[in-house]
Amino acid sequence: MKGALKKLRKLKGRSLDELRVRGAQALAARAERLGLGARLPDDAGLARLLVAAPRGPGRTDAAGLLEHFRRAPRPFFDAFADPEATRAELRRRFARDGAASLLERAARLAEGRFDLLGLRDLSFGDPVDWNFEPVSGKRAPMRHWSRIGELDADLTGDKKIIWELNRHQHFFTLGRAYWHTGDERHARTFAAHLASWMGQHPPKRGVNWMSSLEVAFRSVSWLWALHLFKHSPHLSPELYAGALKYLYLHGRHLETYLSTYFSPNTHLTGEALGLFYLGTCLPELARAARWREAGRRVLCEQLARQVRPDGVYFEQASYYQRYTADFYTHFLLLARAAGEEPGDELKVTLAALCDHLLYLTAPDGTTPFYGDDDGGRLAPLDDRPAADFRATLATAAAVFARADYKHVAGPASEETLWLAGRAGLEAYDALAARPPAETSRAFGDGGYYVLRDGWAADSNYLLLDCGPHGAGGGGHAHADALSFSLAARGRTLLVDPGTYSYTGSREMRDHFRHSASHNTLVVDGASSSLPDGPFSWAHAARCEARGWLSRPRFDFFDGAHDGYARLPDPVTHRRSVLFLKGDYFVVRDRAEARGRHRFELYFHLAPDASPRLEGGGRPAPVSVAADGRPGLELHAHGRGGRWRLEEGWVSPCYGARVAAPVAVFEAEGEGPQEFVTVLVPRAAGAPAARVLSLAPGAAAHFLEVADGDTRDFLILSPPGRLVSEQRFTTDFEWTWARLSAEGDLRELILVGGGRRFAYGAHEVLSSPRPLRYAAARAAGGELIFEAEPEGGESPAGLVIDGGAFGLRDKLSKEGRGAARDAATVEPPHSRAGL
Repeated sequence: MKGALKKLRKLKGRSLDELRVRGAQALAARAERLGLGARLPDDAGLARLLVAAPRGPGRTDAAGLLEHFRRAPRPFFDAFADPEATRAELRRRFARDGAASLLERAARLAEGRFDLLGLRDLSFGDPVDWNFEPVSGKRAPMRHWSRIGELDADLTGDKKIIWELNRHQHFFTLGRAYWHTGDERHARTFAAHLASWMGQHPPKRGVNWMSSLEVAFRSVSWLWALHLFKHSPHLSPELYAGALKYLYLHGRHLETYLSTYFSPNTHLTGEALGLFYLGTCLPELARAARWREAGRRVLCEQLARQVRPDGVYFEQASYYQRYTADFYTHFLLLARAAGEEPGDELKVTLAALCDHLLYLTAPDGTTPFYGDDDGGRLAPLDDRPAADFRATLATAAAVFARADYKHVAGPASEETLWLAGRAGLEAYDALAARPPAETSRAFGDGGYYVLRDGWAADSNYLLLDCGPHGAGGGGHAHADALSFSLAARGRTLLVDPGTYSYTGSREMRDHFRHSASHNTLVVDGASSSLPDGPFSWAHAARCEARGWLSRPRFDFFDGAHDGYARLPDPVTHRRSVLFLKGDYFVVRDRAEARGRHRFELYFHLAPDASPRLEGGGRPAPVSVAADGRPGLELHAHGRGGRWRLEEGWVSPCYGARVAAPVAVFEAEGEGPQEFVTVLVPRAAGAPAARVLSLAPGAAAHFLEVADGDTRDFLILSPPGRLVSEQRFTTDFEWTWARLSAEGDLRELILVGGGRRFAYGAHEVLSSPRPLRYAAARAAGGELIFEAEPEGGESPAGLVIDGGAFGLRDKLSKEGRGAARDAATVEPPHSRAGL
């Protein structure tokens, strides 16, 4: 009775179409369990499934089918249009660097040893047991797929490992090795594995039929393998005919069990791509046109739903962003190979997906793993690490003629050769790499903010998350509200620790999703969002971006989330970041509360970092030793706070974890609390910076940052309050000033609703209306100034005194504050109106 009521509650609020689709799928599964619709066609049955001559093969026996496959033209990727040219490019461009590792992996596959996800040298028995999970030692039962619990790890172990094996993506390794060398041993391994899989898998029995996405991935792998080994004698007529029968069954399974309402995310688009592959690559099957059209329809329908207007994938996970870009790249190129040119919406959306990947890429070429990563690939056509997405950008550069993509992607990718052929590589070569026009970018729809000061290998970079928790139930989201990743002088040092596991360990699943596993503020040890099972949440934090500025000299972000509003004494976390390009980052965390709480600021360091706690943790910084490489200093300030170092985990790829250091700044306090962290990137061998709190316990934070020859002052004020600290008077929330050795202002940045700033005897700036920001700098005997009032009105009526900068000459105006031509600055202590 309880089970029936639970099922009825699940049906509440669902549309008639959803009820129809789910009902039809349930009936189909029931029929399969009764032995209907789950049979592999025999030879005569396969002949009836072919299109009528003359379009189909002249002979329908196994030998005739294989001969037709080898000789009849059929659409596939451009690398196969001229095999000899592709082999020549493989040996000329990619043999020296990657072939040795590729051939070593192919040899281990022949010995039954597999590298899957983050796991190495897995053995599944001899011969391979395709339903065995070697980490737990469990073997999945061979019952009907609908009778196996999707999340039942006690029965099957980690199904992700079994599924990864049964995607048969090691066929790409064997096939690439075969094209590099022509060695038939690789073809023999492929043929043996394919035959043994078909021998072990009665239709619709076992865990490898229960996910339609896995069926789609396996279909893609088989189709690629058939082309890679097309002319090998180990691809016998009987093996090919058997594969064709199973591929037909795969297509029928996909069209029956599309995840239209079950997992309408990359599951649905991946399944649709599988149908498009099958329908395009197997035109001799009578259902091919139907599959092709169904795949195209779903892929096009999902564009606007799954990709936000700014190009961010709607599940808020960078790994699935890459998946989606790959899905649509394959769709575009395979459609073109078939003589079809997809519409502009596809190309515009695919470019937007790649734009986001472009800006996510850190200076060292890696991409932070925000949200889940599942460690898999659509088609592993090169050998880059899991966090290196640049092969996708390289292919996109060739497809869209994007010089900025090439600048970030770097050397040509083998993947581009396989997908776009030699012509694609030549198009890539012809591009003159050019850095993107912008350094920083706000992805407002997705809620990601990239702060960087250049596109060189030694640039500084920060990626901050202030986006939605994820589409639907947030299945691939983490409790990472207002978290960030950071690269200092090109070296990634503050990281997102990744995912590690989905269902293999609930403890580890929850650990890696917890707020304490991200670079953010944790209140009372709680997580900002609370998991409820491996792919759902009992509570999800809501983020709000409150401000964004990107100017040539600085970037500024301001945002908040309500993840701790559920606490008995509600807390709102507000985080702001000022990035002084070429210098350092200032992170300001404010906790709006009434009662007493424990606060912890987490900073997860890369596994190869070697942090050192200076001065016992208070108030001196945490320093990451350079060891001949760039380093980072973390200077934190907050009432009663102190540092501690502990050991945590980083998962570089699903299924793998390595120990990594964590720096935590902890404090307790009653009422509103504020913490300021100055993150100073260090060049190799550079002396340490000095960050001092000049007014501890005051209402405003007043810090001095001395780094080499520069001397900076930072005042962080409560909103709307005029504060005076030593020689400075300001009512801006953020005041940053750089002084010369003589004590003159050299640079000034003011952010946050103020109207007035004074330095010593100089009333440097006054405005009749609040300013969103103002910035001034002395350069070449001139004062360069810009400002933007709140609301974006003209800055008319604003007054600035150039005397504090030691100038007597000209006042220049640039950027948004350029209301009119340059005005003359009177002698010091006088003022010029703008």
